[in-house]
Amino acid sequence: MRAGVGHSSAGNARTAAAEATAAALAQAGLSRARGAFVFASSGYGSAYPLILRTVAAEAGTAEVVGCSALGVIAGEHELESKAALAVMVVGGEGIEAHRLFVPSLRSLPDSGGVEVATWARPLLGTQNLLCLLVDSYNANPQTLVTALERDLPGVTVVGGGATEDGRTGETSQFCGDTVSSNALAAMLLSGDFEVDVGVSLACTPLGPTHTVTAVRNNIIVELDGRPAFELFAQAAGALVQDPRRAVAFVFLATPFDRDVERLLPGNYLVRNILGFSAESGVVAVASHPLVGDRVGFALRDATGARNDLKATLEAMRSRLKGTPAFGLYFDCVSRGSGLYGIAGHDSAYIRRYFGDFPVAGFFTGFEIGEVRGAAEVLQYTGVLALVSRSGS
Repeated sequence: MRAGVGHSSAGNARTAAAEATAAALAQAGLSRARGAFVFASSGYGSAYPLILRTVAAEAGTAEVVGCSALGVIAGEHELESKAALAVMVVGGEGIEAHRLFVPSLRSLPDSGGVEVATWARPLLGTQNLLCLLVDSYNANPQTLVTALERDLPGVTVVGGGATEDGRTGETSQFCGDTVSSNALAAMLLSGDFEVDVGVSLACTPLGPTHTVTAVRNNIIVELDGRPAFELFAQAAGALVQDPRRAVAFVFLATPFDRDVERLLPGNYLVRNILGFSAESGVVAVASHPLVGDRVGFALRDATGARNDLKATLEAMRSRLKGTPAFGLYFDCVSRGSGLYGIAGHDSAYIRRYFGDFPVAGFFTGFEIGEVRGAAEVLQYTGVLALVSRSGS
C-alpha cells in the first residue's frame, strides 16, 4: 500500500494539477494510482473540471473525488486564502478505492445517507474507511451521519463540509469529472489496512455543567432553575458585552455522560450559540436540548486547541506501531492561522508526532469523525484519520 501528496499554486490550472499529481505519484513511488483526492481553493473555481480531468489522466485512475476549500492541506503545508490545490494518490497492494456522487441533497430527507450505504455495502472489505465531502450549505449532516451509523455499522466514517471564499455563495463537490454544488462526493477505501481516528477540539471548558430546566425548541429558557442568560453571562465574562464576539468564541457544550459536573477534554461536543437576550433571559443554540440534559459552555482559544491537539496526537501515537502509510486531515475553518496567529500549526504538530508521511486535507465547514466508536458531526475540531499497513 502506497500513498503520496503534492500541492501547487501555479496560475495555470492544468499546470497546477499536473504538478501536484506528479509530486504525489513520486512520493508514493507509483506510476498509476487506484484513487485520488483533490482539494482546490476557490481561486481555481472556473477550472475545476479541467483540474479533475488532468488529475485523472496523470494518475491513471477515474476514482477521483474532492471539493472546493477555503484552504488546503498538503504535508506540512497549510495553504489558506490563496489559489492552491492539494492532490493525494493511493495505490499498491492491499487497498481499493471506489467513488460515489449524490446530487440534489436538499431533496433528500437524510442528505444521501441511504444512497451512500446502499452503494457502499457490496464494496466493503476487511477494513473500510468512508470519506465524505459534503456541501456545507445544503446538507443536513446529522441526518446523514445517523443514517450511516444505522445502515453501515462498523464502517469508519470521516469527512467534512466543503468551503469557499465567499465570492460565489456555494461550494463545489468533485467526483470523477463531475463538479456540482448541493451534492455529496464519497470515497470508500477498503482492503487490508488499519485505521485510527483522532478528534481534537479547539475549546477550553468554562465552569461547571448545568441542568436544562426549561427549553422551547432550540431556545434554552432556564438552567438550574435560573434564567439561562445569567449562567451564560457568568461563563462568557466580559465577552458578553460584545454579542458578536460572544457568539463567535463561546459555545454550548454537551457532555457525553449526562451526570458529569464538569466538562473534561474529549468528553463533550460543542454547538454554536445563535443569540441571547439579557432582557428575556434566554439563550438560542444550534441544537435541540431537552429538559434534564446537562450542558455547559466552552471557549474557543488557541491554548486550549493546542493542548487538546497534543493530547490527541499523543494518544494516537501510543496506539500506533510504526509510521502511518497516509493520513487525511479535516480541519475547521475557525482553526488555522486565524486561531493560532501562524500558518501550518496543526500540520507541524502532526509531523512532530508521526514524522514525514503523506497527509492531505482541507479547511472545513463542519467535520465528521469518530467519537467513542461512533460517527459524529463535529464543529471547531481537527479530525485526523491515519491509515497504516496491517500489522504495522
